Parts: sequence; structure tokens; C-alpha cells
Amino acid sequence: AEHPYNHLTDTLDNGRIKFFNPQKLNDPRYDKLPLSIRVLLEAAIRKCDGLYTKKEDIQSILDWQEQQNKAEVPFSPARVLLQDFTGIPAMVDLAAMRDAVAKHGVDPSLVNPRCPTDLIVDHSLQIDYTLKNQEMELIRNKERLQFFKWCSKAFKNVNVVPPDFGAVHQVNLEYLSRVVQLNEGFIYPDSVVGTDSHTTMVNGLGILGWGVGGIESEAVMLGQPVSLTLPQVVGCKLVGSINPLSTSIDIVLGITKHLRQAGIAGKFVEFFGPGVSQLSAADRTTIANMCPEYNATVSFFPVDQVTLKHFKTISESVFLCTTKQCVIEINLSSMVSYVSGPKRPQDRVAVSSMKEDFQSCLDEKVGFKGFHISKEKQETRVPFLHCGQEYKLAHGSVVIAAVISCTNNCNPSVMLTAGLLAKKAVEAGLVVKPYIRTSLAPGSGMVTHYLNTSGVLPYFSQLGFEVIGYGCATCVGNTAPLPEAVVDAIKQGELVACGVLSGNRHFEGRLCECVRANYLASPPLVVAYAIAGTVGIDFEKEPLGVTAVGKEVYLHDIWPSREEIQQIEEDTVISSVFKDLGERMEKGNTFWNNIECPDSVLFPWDQKSTYIRSPSFFSKLSKEVPPPQSIENAHALLFLGDKVTTDHISPAGSIARVSAAAKYLLSKRLTPREFNSYGARRGNDAVMTRGTFASIKLQNRFIGKPGPKTLHIPSGQTLDVFEAAERYQREGINLIILAGKDYGSGNSRDWVAKGPYLLGVRAVIAESFEKLHKNQLVGMGIMPLEFLPGQNADSLELSGKERFTITLPDSLSPREQLTTSQGKSFVVTALFDTELDVNFFRHGGLQPGLTPAECALDSRTAATFIISPVYFHG
Repeated sequence: AEHPYNHLTDTLDNGRIKFFNPQKLNDPRYDKLPLSIRVLLEAAIRKCDGLYTKKEDIQSILDWQEQQNKAEVPFSPARVLLQDFTGIPAMVDLAAMRDAVAKHGVDPSLVNPRCPTDLIVDHSLQIDYTLKNQEMELIRNKERLQFFKWCSKAFKNVNVVPPDFGAVHQVNLEYLSRVVQLNEGFIYPDSVVGTDSHTTMVNGLGILGWGVGGIESEAVMLGQPVSLTLPQVVGCKLVGSINPLSTSIDIVLGITKHLRQAGIAGKFVEFFGPGVSQLSAADRTTIANMCPEYNATVSFFPVDQVTLKHFKTISESVFLCTTKQCVIEINLSSMVSYVSGPKRPQDRVAVSSMKEDFQSCLDEKVGFKGFHISKEKQETRVPFLHCGQEYKLAHGSVVIAAVISCTNNCNPSVMLTAGLLAKKAVEAGLVVKPYIRTSLAPGSGMVTHYLNTSGVLPYFSQLGFEVIGYGCATCVGNTAPLPEAVVDAIKQGELVACGVLSGNRHFEGRLCECVRANYLASPPLVVAYAIAGTVGIDFEKEPLGVTAVGKEVYLHDIWPSREEIQQIEEDTVISSVFKDLGERMEKGNTFWNNIECPDSVLFPWDQKSTYIRSPSFFSKLSKEVPPPQSIENAHALLFLGDKVTTDHISPAGSIARVSAAAKYLLSKRLTPREFNSYGARRGNDAVMTRGTFASIKLQNRFIGKPGPKTLHIPSGQTLDVFEAAERYQREGINLIILAGKDYGSGNSRDWVAKGPYLLGVRAVIAESFEKLHKNQLVGMGIMPLEFLPGQNADSLELSGKERFTITLPDSLSPREQLTTSQGKSFVVTALFDTELDVNFFRHGGLQPGLTPAECALDSRTAATFIISPVYFHG
């Protein structure tokens, strides 16, 4: 059929290039749209097909001033970005889908992503040896890499970036982002959805994008739009001049604080004002990266001369200025140096107050900041031997210091500041104690290039910050084990040992189980705290260290000036660096080029593989759409409280030796050294299912203490979560989960919904859900059910040991009251917000319904169900 908006097409370059021009609508509402909303409008016009994107959606976007926070609209991004932790299950699903359609007599080669998809292999790096990490990664992950290479050959529209090139966020900025896309003779604004919260970095380049779950990304890959509530847009006006001693991280944390206090959850933020011109493209991407921390959906910097200078080959005049209805003003000159921690990124601490604040953390009761260490134990000093020399650990001692240059610290200025600080420290005679686990993880080869060219890399090395490889390491818990003597000393003194890193994630226990306090800091401050050896220091009054000849050296003695940094940045971070990266990307690396992979349409699954397995999601694939199945006499697998994050639910980090996943791998005759990480084994559903709810920090009210255990209610036995779920499935018992507020907050991860699905969970009843996770549950055919306002499990006097019955009609309709014949009843709301939500659930989730038939259901509002808990006596 003819495109309904063909009349809006315009041409460039003597008619050889076309684009949809919304200005030809001659609609006065268009001139009042924020720039980010105009990107949504252009995509909706271009992708209008009458099914997923309709004319009324275009009208809703044009009517943004009235429809914001009301209308649900589709967004079809220009591309999808996958990192390998979330990319491998997506590609495994596509490979399994080919098998499934082939069994139904359909040509499997027709199964391909419709939306261009880039997959960056970057998350499997583990810190084993300083110089051998990349070689070890390639050997350890050969099976996965063979599968990735098969994907790059077998699927159309899939581009695989091999390992050893950089972290996904960095490669996206340096190589993949285009600002303007050209496809089949049409140009249009670049936009992206990625399987990671850091995807928002590209908003700093005028590219609209944000993170989604792996389930949603698969839908986009296969041509379906992302559904979102038309957002409110807040203008953020930057004024004032940047303090010479403030790094971009200080600016980021300052803006984060202001925006968090402004209450902009779920909104789009657009930056403007005289202060914007002082920010480089790298500064902007650093700020945009933090928008998940202040709960915005995106933080958008419209394209201007700074952006065009960054992309010298890109044309001007893609976007226009617009008037902001709601404006927040931030003065850049008020920014000072901060760190954040010890457990949450929003808990900022001024560096000048760090010593005092850490002391208060020791005093306070256990909570988001406190550790509740008694006064008599606060002075504990534990001696230990390391490499033949005696050292002492105390509360606040730094044992992990990681300089990481992806996401927040992709900005060359902060990395060069850290490098120059290291240089000046070495020249002053300062050292880092050898027991501190130091590492330097450049976000990409470009970072190593400019650190080397500027001459600071050897000084990093002299302080122990060796380049360990390219990929996610410390942030995702891939830190190498601490020396045994250090671990023993921490345990002996029950010390609050500290990690300091320039990354994004630092929840308690994430870096290392025995390291309880973790701080996010800029790269130069990571170096400074590593030299000091403690976070309990006042840099203004106390020396950073004492040289071998007894000279005291203060931080201000070796801190480089802003002018010094800018000069080196100008001399070293030049376009040739980007060109070098592009050439390396085109050539690949020797190991990747030499990998052999099958040349076949269907992937030949190796039944002995412990890395790649065909999942069971498509085993019931059929052309018939069954009616929704009621849930009868279900048990609660878990009874959870508030703030259950995706870290608690989804498998992540190393595989514990006593876990259910470890038992499985041992049964396959693997040794603990061969376990690798959950991330590396994301293509094996048997491992990932066993790792679901396997967090040592999981607080299950059935158990009463942290750990991956639950109660098998009929027998009264305490079991691993997987073992209990497995027994319930053998007994034919359906499962639900009870939870409190903000269920599923945190990073987007596909296994956060796939895992519960394979455990047999049919519904989650919570006080509230993080929206992205709610969408993931719907995508897996799991019902997200919300208690009515003011109600929760406690107010309803639920013990969690009841039997729950949820009866569904053949067709779901808004706010339908459902009654049950027995037991105590209470009402909850089923969070099906859109037609697609209802459609996917009716098809049993996104996996079996990736190409759903037209559905007569129309549910743009939530449906209400009555739950019947039958009390279990025994």
C-alpha cells in the first residue's frame, strides 16, 4: 500500500536523497514541539504502517502539549545496540526461532532482524593477569565467539564488533553513532535502543536513545516499535562558568543532584543556555549517561556546532531550537568535587567532607549508608604479611582501586587528569601499596592510544594501574580475587574495607563480597585514594603520602591545571585516533579472523556445550492462539520486600561454588576454575535459570536472612530457589511471587524475566513495579499484578503460605471484576497498559508471539482481577 505520508517527502542532492519533512504538515503544533519529541514524530511518520504505528499516533505526538503523560505512542528507532551479555540470549533466541519455524515448513532464512543491529562483544572480560586477560578471554569464550561469528554470517542486518575493541558504550560513541542515518535513499535522525542503561550516552550527541530490556530489544529487532507514554519535556538551562578545579565528573554529579531534587522521573530533559557551549561532546555524553541515576528517560543535547565539530563530516541544520515550557536553571560555577557511596550512586559526598562522612557511616545503624560499628571496634588495626612485608588494614582501607573509562569517564579530560596526576605523583616519589587490587580498564583502544601518545601511560603502570583489557570488568563483579592475606585480615577485624572506582555500579558486595563500602569517583580521585590507601583522609589538611625521604606531598601539589589538561587533549585526542579505531574495526583481530564457524542456515547445536543451548521458549510455537490460562492453587515461590532490584533477580557476576548453577556445571565435569561468569554463560538457559534469584543479598521473608534460599511450603524444607521451583514443577504446582514497592528496579536485563518464567512463575503481585521490568514480565507472559493503593501483603494479612487462584476470562477487558468461589479475596490491578501488552500476554508472551495475529482485544487501561488466596494449614 502507498505510504500515507508520501506527500511529506522532500529531496536533497538533486533528488538522490529523500527525507520526510514534518514541516510540510503545515501544522502550528509542530513548531511548539521540543526537539526530542520531533525525533519521535519523524520516526512515527516514517514508520506509519496502520498496524503498529497509526495515523492517530502521529496526531497524539503533534498534540504533545495536551497528550503528554497520557497518550501511549510507538517509537521505531533507527538501530538496536546489544552488548554480548544481553546479545547472546537474543541471538540464541533467533537461532532457536529458525529451528521452530523450520519444523512448521517455513524457510528459516526468513528469520532475520528487520532493524539494523550492532552487537559488541565486550562483557566477558575477567581480570586474571595484567597482560594476558584478552588472550584468556578469547580462549575461555571460544564457543561463544564461534556462535557470534556464525550470527554475523547467517543473519542479515547483524553487525558483530569482535572482542578487544572496546566497551559497548564507547564503541557506540566513537564508531556506530551517525547523527543522521542513510538507508534505501532516505535520510533520517539517528536513534537507538540498547540493552543497557548506559545507552543514554548518545543523547549527548543529539541522538535519541535509551536502554530497554533484552526482550523488548528482540521485538524491535524484528520490526516492532517500543511503546512509551508521551513524555513531559523539561528544559535544563546551564549558566555560569566551570570552576578550573572541577572535572566533568564533578559537573555530572552536580547536575545529577539538581535534577534528582527537581523530580523528573520518566521525563525527557533537553539542555540549553550559554553554559552548554562550554561543554565538549564528551562532557555532554558523560552528563547524558547519568540520566538513569536522576530517573529521567533521556537527557538530550540538541545538535549544534560542538556536535558538528565532533562529527566533522555531518551536515548542519538537522534540528531547530524550540521554547521550553518547564525550565530548571543550573549554575556550573557552583560545582565542587564529589564522590558517591558507600552503597548507592545518589549518596554524594563532597571530597572535602569525606573523612567526616565515612566516620558517620561507621557510627550509623545499618542502612543505605550506615555500618553500625561499635566505638571500641572502630580503632581496630589488623596486621598482615604481603610479599614478605607487613602492612595494616583498618576501617576505610582501600583494597580495590579501578580506573575505568567507559560511560561516565569516557571523557578524555578526566582520564588525562588522572594520567597527569599519576605522572606528578611518581615524580614526587609517591607509591601505591602493592596489596591494593589496582586496574586500568580503558573503555576502548582509543583511550589507550591517547594515554600512550600523551606519555602518561607508563606512570599509570608504575602506580600499579596496568591496562587489563577492553570490556566490562570491575563494575560487573569481575574483579580478580583479593590476596588471601587481605581477605583474612578483613574477616578477622570485621573491617569495612573500601573499593574506589570510576565506574557506574557499586552496590554493596558487587565488587567483591568482602568489600562492604564502595565509592564512585572520578579517575584522578581513584588514583589519589589508591595512593592514600584510605578513604578516611582530608585532602586539604592531610598529606596524600610521604616520600622515602620523609617529604609530605599534598593532593594540591600534584593536581594538574585545567589549562594543562586542555592543551594535552588538543594535542593528542585528534581525529586520527578515531580513524585508527575505524581501521581496526574493519580489519578485525587475528584471533577473531581465524575463528572457524559453521556455514549453515540453522545453527548446529552442540548438546555437550555448557555455553550455548537451544532454549525451550519456542517448544509450544503454534499458529493457534490459546485463550489466557487461569492460575489455580498456586504457591508463592518467594515473599519479598521493597526495592528488589534486577541485581537480586537476574544472574550476574561470578558463579558461586555452592550455587545451583555450580552443581549443574560440576555435573558436566567442569572444575570451579572453568565456571566462568553468568554473563559469559547467558546463552545457556540451564545455567541462567539456576542463577535466577541466586543473589547472596536476596531478602526472602520466608527465610529471614539474606541468601538465595526459599521455603518449599508443602514440605516445610528450606531449599535453593531453583531446587524449590524444580520440585514445584514436578508436582504440577503453579508459582507466583509476592513483593513490595519498586519491584525490578535497576539495570535492564532480559533474564530478569526469562529466569522467573523458566522457574515456573506465572504472576508477580507487588505494591509497584519499575516500568521497564513490568514490560519484561508481560513480554514473557508473566502477569504483573499491583496491589490497590494503600494495600500490601501485610495490610491484607498474607503470610505468603496461602494457595492463590487467579481466574481469567476468555477475553480480557478493562477493570473487569473477577470473583472466586473459595477463600479470602482481594483486588489487584493487572498492568496491561497497551494493546501490545494484552496482545503479547494473550499469545503467551513475546517469545511465542513475535509475529502476533491481529487481536480483537482493546485494552489501553489496566484490567482488575480478584485474587483468591486459599490458606494452607500444615
